[in-house]
Amino acid sequence: MLEAYALTDPGKVRTNNQDFFRIVPELGLYLLADGMGGARGGERASRIAVDCVADNLAKSSYRDAAALLGAVEEANLRVLSEATRDPRLEGMGTTLVAALETSPNDVAIASVGDSRAYILSGGKLRAITEDQTWIQEVGRPLGLDEDALRNHPMRHVLTMAVGVGAAVRIRYYALELAPADVMMLSSDGLHGVVAADEIESILGDSKTSLEEKCEALLKAANTAGSPDNVTVMLIRPVSP
Repeated sequence: MLEAYALTDPGKVRTNNQDFFRIVPELGLYLLADGMGGARGGERASRIAVDCVADNLAKSSYRDAAALLGAVEEANLRVLSEATRDPRLEGMGTTLVAALETSPNDVAIASVGDSRAYILSGGKLRAITEDQTWIQEVGRPLGLDEDALRNHPMRHVLTMAVGVGAAVRIRYYALELAPADVMMLSSDGLHGVVAADEIESILGDSKTSLEEKCEALLKAANTAGSPDNVTVMLIRPVSP
């Protein structure tokens, strides 16, 4: 059994929030999306994708990895269909990271784009997911160093998103959570701004609750002047 808490914030530059999340405890389902395509389009895309995955899994006879991947594929078609029906929404899309508890403390993770899943285990933070971005899929394979990648004009370009085409490449990961582990889902307003060692320190504080950790992470992002919306979700096992 898992417990979770999440917070979202517009950040220090944007007035609207195109991020969207849902925690569905009865399904063991945890969803976070970062919309794109203008204020209206981004907000609509992220909400459609999250709600579609949740609705599909609620109706599914099986809640396993295959059902999760199928739900993400359906969300992709739903966002694309909505955009084609309304010219004002043309070009909208969203990142998506979804975690589903498939058995006690076993988690299936599906991701599209650059919203991420991390795990703090043994006091050490590591990324579970791999970004679908120009930097990750083109820049690094070309051998560009980190300084060049940090300043490259393509650094923010996604190579895949939900709703931008009929076919979607979904990355899949399986994870077993140990009793003291904490899993974090985040949009790039957090992990693109707050250093990994600071995130590690906040998550590793044994005296704070999940709510307090979320609040500290949002504060750290805003203190750093986050130029994007900031969303964080923390998930951990609950002792029987």
